[in-house]
Amino acid sequence: MGHPIFSEISIEEYLKSEPLLPMIDVRAPGEFEKGHIPDANNIPVFSDHERAIVGTIYKQRSNEEAIKLGHELVNPKLNQFIKISKEIAPRLKVAVHCWRGGMRSRAFATHLISGGFKKVYVINGGYKTFRNHVLKFFNQDFRLNIIGGFTGSGKTQILKILKTAGEQVIDLEYLANHKGSVFGGIGNMRQPTVEQFENNLFWQWKDMDLSKPVWLEDESFNIGPVKIPLSLFRKMNEAPLYFLEIPKEERARYLVSEYAACNKKILASALQKLNKRLGGLNTRKAVEFLYSGNYYEAAMLALTYYDKSYRKALSGKDSGQVFHIRLNDSNHQVNASLVMNFIKSKKHS
Repeated sequence: MGHPIFSEISIEEYLKSEPLLPMIDVRAPGEFEKGHIPDANNIPVFSDHERAIVGTIYKQRSNEEAIKLGHELVNPKLNQFIKISKEIAPRLKVAVHCWRGGMRSRAFATHLISGGFKKVYVINGGYKTFRNHVLKFFNQDFRLNIIGGFTGSGKTQILKILKTAGEQVIDLEYLANHKGSVFGGIGNMRQPTVEQFENNLFWQWKDMDLSKPVWLEDESFNIGPVKIPLSLFRKMNEAPLYFLEIPKEERARYLVSEYAACNKKILASALQKLNKRLGGLNTRKAVEFLYSGNYYEAAMLALTYYDKSYRKALSGKDSGQVFHIRLNDSNHQVNASLVMNFIKSKKHS
Protein backbone atom coordinates (compact mmCIF):
# COMPACT_ATOMS: atom_id res chain seq x y z
CA MET A 1 0.00 0.00 0.00
CA GLY A 2 3.03 2.34 -0.06
CA HIS A 3 4.54 4.48 2.65
CA PRO A 4 2.22 5.64 5.45
CA ILE A 5 1.22 9.26 4.92
CA PHE A 6 -1.27 9.53 7.75
CA SER A 7 -0.69 11.46 11.00
CA GLU A 8 -0.40 9.89 14.43
CA ILE A 9 -2.27 11.40 17.36
CA SER A 10 -2.57 10.46 21.03
CA ILE A 11 -5.98 9.71 22.52
CA GLU A 12 -5.55 12.77 24.79
CA GLU A 13 -4.94 15.02 21.75
CA TYR A 14 -7.94 13.53 19.96
CA LEU A 15 -10.27 14.07 22.93
CA LYS A 16 -9.16 17.71 23.27
CA SER A 17 -9.79 18.50 19.57
CA GLU A 18 -12.85 20.56 18.70
CA PRO A 19 -14.98 19.34 17.11
CA LEU A 20 -14.14 15.66 17.42
CA LEU A 21 -13.42 14.08 14.06
CA PRO A 22 -15.51 11.05 13.06
CA MET A 23 -13.86 7.89 14.43
CA ILE A 24 -13.51 4.58 12.57
CA ASP A 25 -12.78 1.45 14.59
CA VAL A 26 -11.37 -1.22 12.26
CA ARG A 27 -11.39 -4.07 14.79
CA ALA A 28 -13.54 -7.18 14.34
CA PRO A 29 -17.25 -6.96 15.33
CA GLY A 30 -16.73 -9.08 18.48
CA GLU A 31 -13.97 -6.77 19.69
CA PHE A 32 -16.19 -3.73 19.03
CA GLU A 33 -19.15 -5.32 20.80
CA LYS A 34 -17.13 -6.00 23.95
CA GLY A 35 -16.09 -2.35 24.21
CA HIS A 36 -15.55 0.64 21.95
CA ILE A 37 -15.10 4.40 21.95
CA PRO A 38 -18.61 5.90 22.10
CA ASP A 39 -19.72 7.40 18.77
CA ALA A 40 -17.09 5.33 16.91
CA ASN A 41 -18.13 3.60 13.69
CA ASN A 42 -17.12 -0.02 13.17
CA ILE A 43 -15.69 -0.88 9.74
CA PRO A 44 -14.01 -4.22 10.45
CA VAL A 45 -10.96 -5.07 8.38
CA PHE A 46 -11.64 -8.73 9.26
CA SER A 47 -14.77 -10.52 10.39
CA ASP A 48 -14.49 -12.40 13.69
CA HIS A 49 -13.99 -15.64 11.75
CA GLU A 50 -11.35 -14.13 9.45
CA ARG A 51 -9.49 -12.63 12.40
CA ALA A 52 -9.39 -16.04 14.10
CA ILE A 53 -8.00 -17.69 10.95
CA VAL A 54 -5.29 -15.04 10.45
CA GLY A 55 -4.34 -15.32 14.11
CA THR A 56 -4.04 -19.09 13.86
CA ILE A 57 -1.82 -18.84 10.75
CA TYR A 58 0.37 -16.29 12.56
CA LYS A 59 0.83 -18.54 15.60
CA GLN A 60 1.18 -21.90 13.82
CA ARG A 61 3.06 -20.87 10.66
CA SER A 62 4.56 -17.41 10.20
CA ASN A 63 3.94 -13.67 10.20
CA GLU A 64 4.55 -13.57 6.41
CA GLU A 65 1.84 -16.17 5.69
CA ALA A 66 -0.60 -14.38 8.00
CA ILE A 67 0.01 -11.06 6.20
CA LYS A 68 -0.42 -12.74 2.80
CA LEU A 69 -3.74 -14.26 3.87
CA GLY A 70 -4.79 -10.93 5.35
CA HIS A 71 -4.24 -9.18 2.02
CA GLU A 72 -6.25 -11.88 0.20
CA LEU A 73 -9.16 -11.43 2.63
CA VAL A 74 -9.08 -7.61 2.59
CA ASN A 75 -8.52 -6.82 -1.12
CA PRO A 76 -12.12 -7.55 -2.23
CA LYS A 77 -13.39 -5.10 0.44
CA LEU A 78 -11.18 -2.10 -0.37
CA ASN A 79 -13.70 -0.18 -2.49
CA GLN A 80 -16.40 -0.76 0.11
CA PHE A 81 -14.08 0.58 2.84
CA ILE A 82 -13.71 3.87 0.94
CA LYS A 83 -17.45 4.12 0.22
CA ILE A 84 -18.53 3.55 3.83
CA SER A 85 -15.78 5.82 5.21
CA LYS A 86 -16.92 8.68 2.98
CA GLU A 87 -20.47 8.27 4.28
CA ILE A 88 -19.14 8.48 7.84
CA ALA A 89 -16.76 11.40 7.13
CA PRO A 90 -18.05 13.38 4.12
CA ARG A 91 -15.50 16.15 4.80
CA LEU A 92 -12.80 13.50 4.18
CA LYS A 93 -11.18 14.04 7.58
CA VAL A 94 -11.23 11.12 9.99
CA ALA A 95 -9.51 9.31 12.86
CA VAL A 96 -8.85 5.55 12.77
CA HIS A 97 -7.86 3.00 15.37
CA CYS A 98 -7.49 -0.73 15.97
CA TRP A 99 -6.49 -2.53 19.19
CA ARG A 100 -2.98 -1.11 19.63
CA GLY A 101 -2.53 1.25 16.67
CA GLY A 102 -0.85 -1.51 14.66
CA MET A 103 -1.06 -2.95 11.18
CA ARG A 104 -4.86 -2.89 10.75
CA SER A 105 -5.36 0.81 11.48
CA ARG A 106 -2.20 1.91 9.64
CA ALA A 107 -3.02 -0.04 6.49
CA PHE A 108 -6.62 1.21 6.61
CA ALA A 109 -5.49 4.82 7.08
CA THR A 110 -3.06 4.59 4.16
CA HIS A 111 -5.83 3.15 1.99
CA LEU A 112 -8.16 6.05 2.89
CA ILE A 113 -5.52 8.59 1.87
CA SER A 114 -4.98 6.79 -1.44
CA GLY A 115 -8.77 6.89 -1.85
CA GLY A 116 -8.94 10.68 -1.64
CA PHE A 117 -9.15 11.48 2.08
CA LYS A 118 -7.61 14.86 2.97
CA LYS A 119 -6.57 14.09 6.54
CA VAL A 120 -6.38 10.78 8.38
CA TYR A 121 -5.21 10.39 11.98
CA VAL A 122 -4.26 7.07 13.55
CA ILE A 123 -4.76 6.86 17.33
CA ASN A 124 -1.34 6.04 18.74
CA GLY A 125 -1.70 2.92 20.89
CA GLY A 126 -5.23 2.29 19.62
CA TYR A 127 -8.25 1.33 21.69
CA LYS A 128 -5.97 0.01 24.45
CA THR A 129 -4.77 3.56 25.23
CA PHE A 130 -8.37 4.77 25.33
CA ARG A 131 -9.21 2.11 27.91
CA ASN A 132 -6.20 3.10 30.03
CA HIS A 133 -7.30 6.75 29.76
CA VAL A 134 -10.83 5.86 30.93
CA LEU A 135 -9.68 3.87 33.96
CA LYS A 136 -7.16 6.55 34.93
CA PHE A 137 -9.86 9.23 34.63
CA PHE A 138 -11.94 7.67 37.42
CA ASN A 139 -8.97 7.60 39.79
CA GLN A 140 -9.00 11.39 40.17
CA ASP A 141 -10.97 13.35 42.78
CA PHE A 142 -14.46 14.59 41.95
CA ARG A 143 -16.95 16.82 43.72
CA LEU A 144 -19.98 14.57 44.07
CA ASN A 145 -23.51 15.07 45.36
CA ILE A 146 -25.43 11.81 45.85
CA ILE A 147 -29.23 11.55 45.81
CA GLY A 148 -30.48 8.68 47.96
CA GLY A 149 -33.78 7.45 49.28
CA PHE A 150 -35.83 4.31 49.67
CA THR A 151 -37.15 2.56 46.55
CA GLY A 152 -39.95 4.56 44.91
CA SER A 153 -38.62 7.97 45.97
CA GLY A 154 -38.36 9.16 42.35
CA LYS A 155 -34.62 9.77 42.56
CA THR A 156 -34.09 9.38 38.81
CA GLN A 157 -36.90 11.83 38.05
CA ILE A 158 -35.44 14.40 40.44
CA LEU A 159 -32.02 14.07 38.80
CA LYS A 160 -33.63 14.76 35.41
CA ILE A 161 -35.19 17.95 36.78
CA LEU A 162 -31.87 19.02 38.32
CA LYS A 163 -30.19 18.50 34.94
CA THR A 164 -32.82 20.63 33.21
CA ALA A 165 -32.13 23.33 35.83
CA GLY A 166 -28.46 23.38 34.79
CA GLU A 167 -26.89 21.00 37.30
CA GLN A 168 -24.27 18.48 36.16
CA VAL A 169 -25.97 15.08 36.32
CA ILE A 170 -24.93 11.54 35.39
CA ASP A 171 -27.77 9.00 35.19
CA LEU A 172 -26.03 5.71 36.01
CA GLU A 173 -29.18 3.63 35.58
CA TYR A 174 -29.79 5.08 32.12
CA LEU A 175 -26.22 4.26 31.07
CA ALA A 176 -26.57 0.76 32.52
CA ASN A 177 -30.02 0.17 30.94
CA HIS A 178 -31.16 -1.05 34.35
CA LYS A 179 -33.04 0.41 37.33
CA GLY A 180 -30.94 -1.34 39.95
CA SER A 181 -33.39 -3.87 41.45
CA VAL A 182 -34.93 -7.23 40.48
CA PHE A 183 -37.42 -5.12 38.50
CA GLY A 184 -34.57 -3.10 37.00
CA GLY A 185 -34.34 -4.76 33.60
CA ILE A 186 -38.09 -4.70 32.86
CA GLY A 187 -38.80 -2.73 29.70
CA ASN A 188 -35.13 -1.87 29.18
CA MET A 189 -32.79 -2.73 26.34
CA ARG A 190 -29.97 -5.23 26.68
CA GLN A 191 -27.30 -4.03 29.10
CA PRO A 192 -23.88 -2.97 27.84
CA THR A 193 -20.78 -4.90 28.88
CA VAL A 194 -19.03 -3.67 32.03
CA GLU A 195 -16.28 -2.30 29.77
CA GLN A 196 -18.72 -0.43 27.54
CA PHE A 197 -20.58 0.95 30.56
CA GLU A 198 -17.29 2.42 31.81
CA ASN A 199 -16.62 3.89 28.34
CA ASN A 200 -20.09 5.45 28.14
CA LEU A 201 -19.80 6.82 31.67
CA PHE A 202 -16.47 8.46 30.83
CA TRP A 203 -17.90 9.87 27.59
CA GLN A 204 -20.65 11.71 29.45
CA TRP A 205 -18.31 12.88 32.20
CA LYS A 206 -15.36 14.06 30.07
CA ASP A 207 -16.98 17.37 29.06
CA MET A 208 -18.10 18.37 32.55
CA ASP A 209 -16.56 21.10 34.69
CA LEU A 210 -14.73 19.09 37.35
CA SER A 211 -14.50 22.13 39.63
CA LYS A 212 -18.29 21.91 40.09
CA PRO A 213 -20.38 19.14 41.69
CA VAL A 214 -21.64 16.19 39.68
CA TRP A 215 -24.94 14.63 40.80
CA LEU A 216 -25.35 10.85 40.92
CA GLU A 217 -27.97 8.50 42.30
CA ASP A 218 -26.96 6.35 45.27
CA GLU A 219 -26.34 2.90 43.79
CA SER A 220 -24.95 -0.46 44.77
CA PHE A 221 -21.63 -1.47 43.23
CA ASN A 222 -23.63 -3.59 40.76
CA ILE A 223 -26.42 -2.10 38.63
CA GLY A 224 -27.79 -5.40 37.40
CA PRO A 225 -24.73 -7.27 36.04
CA VAL A 226 -22.95 -3.97 35.27
CA LYS A 227 -20.41 -2.63 37.78
CA ILE A 228 -19.52 0.96 38.70
CA PRO A 229 -15.74 1.60 38.44
CA LEU A 230 -14.42 0.70 41.91
CA SER A 231 -12.48 3.95 42.41
CA LEU A 232 -15.62 5.98 41.58
CA PHE A 233 -17.82 3.80 43.81
CA ARG A 234 -15.52 4.45 46.77
CA LYS A 235 -15.75 8.20 46.16
CA MET A 236 -19.55 7.96 45.95
CA ASN A 237 -19.62 6.33 49.38
CA GLU A 238 -17.52 9.17 50.84
CA ALA A 239 -19.57 11.97 49.23
CA PRO A 240 -22.50 13.88 50.80
CA LEU A 241 -25.68 11.80 50.55
CA TYR A 242 -28.99 13.70 50.37
CA PHE A 243 -31.50 11.11 51.54
CA LEU A 244 -35.15 11.64 50.52
CA GLU A 245 -37.58 10.68 53.28
CA ILE A 246 -40.92 10.02 51.54
CA PRO A 247 -43.75 8.04 53.24
CA LYS A 248 -43.90 4.39 52.21
CA GLU A 249 -47.51 4.71 51.03
CA GLU A 250 -46.57 7.51 48.63
CA ARG A 251 -43.67 5.48 47.29
CA ALA A 252 -45.93 2.45 46.73
CA ARG A 253 -48.32 4.62 44.70
CA TYR A 254 -45.42 5.88 42.62
CA LEU A 255 -44.24 2.31 41.93
CA VAL A 256 -47.76 1.39 40.79
CA SER A 257 -47.70 4.28 38.32
CA GLU A 258 -44.30 3.05 37.03
CA TYR A 259 -44.96 -0.69 36.73
CA ALA A 260 -48.73 -1.37 36.54
CA ALA A 261 -48.66 -1.36 32.74
CA CYS A 262 -45.98 -4.10 32.65
CA ASN A 263 -46.69 -7.75 31.90
CA LYS A 264 -47.95 -9.49 35.08
CA LYS A 265 -45.94 -12.67 34.43
CA ILE A 266 -42.72 -10.65 34.18
CA LEU A 267 -43.57 -8.73 37.38
CA ALA A 268 -44.44 -11.99 39.18
CA SER A 269 -41.15 -13.54 38.09
CA ALA A 270 -39.30 -10.51 39.51
CA LEU A 271 -41.20 -10.75 42.80
CA GLN A 272 -40.34 -14.44 43.10
CA LYS A 273 -36.65 -13.55 42.98
CA LEU A 274 -37.24 -11.87 46.38
CA ASN A 275 -38.58 -15.14 47.89
CA LYS A 276 -35.54 -15.84 50.06
CA ARG A 277 -35.32 -12.32 51.45
CA LEU A 278 -39.01 -11.40 51.55
CA GLY A 279 -40.11 -14.83 52.86
CA GLY A 280 -42.23 -17.44 51.13
CA LEU A 281 -45.54 -16.30 52.62
CA ASN A 282 -45.03 -12.61 51.80
CA THR A 283 -43.84 -13.46 48.29
CA ARG A 284 -46.95 -15.59 47.64
CA LYS A 285 -49.16 -12.80 48.99
CA ALA A 286 -47.43 -10.23 46.79
CA VAL A 287 -47.92 -12.41 43.68
CA GLU A 288 -51.58 -12.99 44.59
CA PHE A 289 -52.11 -9.23 45.01
CA LEU A 290 -50.43 -8.69 41.65
CA TYR A 291 -52.64 -11.16 39.75
CA SER A 292 -55.80 -9.83 41.43
CA GLY A 293 -54.89 -6.31 40.24
CA ASN A 294 -54.06 -4.99 43.71
CA TYR A 295 -50.72 -3.50 42.66
CA TYR A 296 -50.59 -1.17 45.65
CA GLU A 297 -50.51 -3.99 48.26
CA ALA A 298 -47.99 -5.92 46.15
CA ALA A 299 -45.78 -2.83 46.09
CA MET A 300 -46.14 -2.32 49.86
CA LEU A 301 -44.95 -5.88 50.49
CA ALA A 302 -41.99 -5.51 48.11
CA LEU A 303 -41.01 -2.26 49.84
CA THR A 304 -40.81 -4.14 53.17
CA TYR A 305 -37.75 -5.92 51.79
CA TYR A 306 -36.26 -2.98 49.91
CA ASP A 307 -36.54 -0.56 52.84
CA LYS A 308 -34.89 -3.07 55.18
CA SER A 309 -32.10 -3.68 52.67
CA TYR A 310 -31.48 0.05 52.13
CA ARG A 311 -31.42 0.76 55.89
CA LYS A 312 -28.70 -1.86 56.26
CA ALA A 313 -26.64 -0.26 53.46
CA LEU A 314 -27.21 3.19 54.97
CA SER A 315 -25.90 2.09 58.34
CA GLY A 316 -22.46 1.58 56.77
CA LYS A 317 -22.15 5.21 55.65
CA ASP A 318 -20.57 8.06 57.59
CA SER A 319 -23.56 9.57 59.41
CA GLY A 320 -21.95 13.03 59.19
CA GLN A 321 -22.23 12.82 55.41
CA VAL A 322 -25.91 11.76 55.31
CA PHE A 323 -28.49 14.57 55.19
CA HIS A 324 -32.15 13.57 55.55
CA ILE A 325 -34.71 15.64 53.63
CA ARG A 326 -38.32 15.01 54.66
CA LEU A 327 -40.77 15.21 51.76
CA ASN A 328 -44.56 14.80 51.78
CA ASP A 329 -45.23 13.03 48.50
CA SER A 330 -43.82 12.09 45.08
CA ASN A 331 -44.19 15.46 43.38
CA HIS A 332 -40.80 15.37 41.66
CA GLN A 333 -40.78 19.01 40.60
CA VAL A 334 -41.50 20.24 44.13
CA ASN A 335 -39.06 17.74 45.62
CA ALA A 336 -36.24 18.81 43.30
CA SER A 337 -36.74 22.41 44.41
CA LEU A 338 -36.76 21.38 48.07
CA VAL A 339 -33.50 19.44 47.60
CA MET A 340 -31.80 22.48 46.03
CA ASN A 341 -33.17 24.78 48.74
CA PHE A 342 -31.87 22.39 51.40
CA ILE A 343 -28.38 22.45 49.91
CA LYS A 344 -28.39 26.26 49.63
CA SER A 345 -29.44 26.59 53.28
CA LYS A 346 -26.74 24.10 54.27
CA LYS A 347 -24.09 26.19 52.47
CA HIS A 348 -25.15 29.33 54.30
CA SER A 349 -25.52 27.73 57.73
